[in-house]
Amino acid sequence: MASVTLQNVTKIYRGPRGEEIPAVLDLSLEVPDKSFVVLLGPSGCGKTSTLRMVAGLEGLSSGRILIDDADVSGLPPGERDVTMVFQNYSLYPHLTVAENLAFGLRVRRLPAADIARRVREAAAILGIEDLLPRLPRDLSGGQQQRVAVGRAIVRQPRVFLFDEPLSNLDATMRVQLRAELIKLHQRLQTTIIYVTHDQAEAMSMGTSIAILRDGTLQQSGRPLHLYNEPRNSFVAGFLGGPPINFIRGTLHPREGATLSFRERDGGSFEIELPPQTRASRFAGPEVLLGLRPEHFQPLLPGETPDAATFPAHLDIVEPTGADSICYLQTGANSLICRSRHLVETREAGHRMLFRVDTSKLLFFDPRTDQRMD
Repeated sequence: MASVTLQNVTKIYRGPRGEEIPAVLDLSLEVPDKSFVVLLGPSGCGKTSTLRMVAGLEGLSSGRILIDDADVSGLPPGERDVTMVFQNYSLYPHLTVAENLAFGLRVRRLPAADIARRVREAAAILGIEDLLPRLPRDLSGGQQQRVAVGRAIVRQPRVFLFDEPLSNLDATMRVQLRAELIKLHQRLQTTIIYVTHDQAEAMSMGTSIAILRDGTLQQSGRPLHLYNEPRNSFVAGFLGGPPINFIRGTLHPREGATLSFRERDGGSFEIELPPQTRASRFAGPEVLLGLRPEHFQPLLPGETPDAATFPAHLDIVEPTGADSICYLQTGANSLICRSRHLVETREAGHRMLFRVDTSKLLFFDPRTDQRMD
């Protein structure tokens, strides 16, 4: 396997009138050997352009791409020893599964015995031995995607590149193939760069995530670190489902060197912050509070309100089985709560109390969107 290093990589496309259309801007990223790095971001953020530059399918406007410290920026795709799995499978419809798996190896003129062995090994890894005599038209979407992955496996490349390979599958099949790709990475100890716009895929699959926005890297690191310690409000808002709640308000001094956060525009959200809150030096100016749906809960019968409790009007309850998704109004904001306790749908329309885990609060500067602490 191999490491991949992007050094100040920029990609500029030309529009119909010759205007510059930036896709990737000054991107530097380390992909360690045997890691599973996910490029995550909304459509048009530059993640697929980045993957295609690593594959050699797109040229660089500036910067360098290294594979195991060797500069491959000017090499054609066939000399980079990487393989790419596309969103649309790209199987040859007139060839059987076995022939699709073997096609690239035959082009490279490998001995027939080696080709047969590699095809058998890849089919066994993916559990598609019984599909080898079939044509692609006889396969489901999930089976076709397994064949596309198998075609990459038989190549035995140094780096695997995946461009949203699960986006054409239904929800159940996506979850199943996510697990299979994780096991495949663990078994083969491969280096994988994986592109997706689905944060659930990124969180569950990647050993590391790089979040892109408008062609620039916002933050990279381990999934839980990005979730718990986002660098800015974009990263905080892109990770998590249901998404994080953002509340604009102000910080006010209270007795005992503590602070309270007060929602602006007359909303009912006002709580006292713990003494160690590092945003204390920002008391007075407006701040943006980030509150994840699982970090506040409805007050249960018999529990006593305290300084971390606020009232809200419960609009809608969505029971999911394991928990309840509650939509509520504070008067100035609409919030989403993921309750660990089942909330009856008949409670919708009532005023309820909610308690915040104040140790989990995130504060952002609304002028720059950067974390304040």
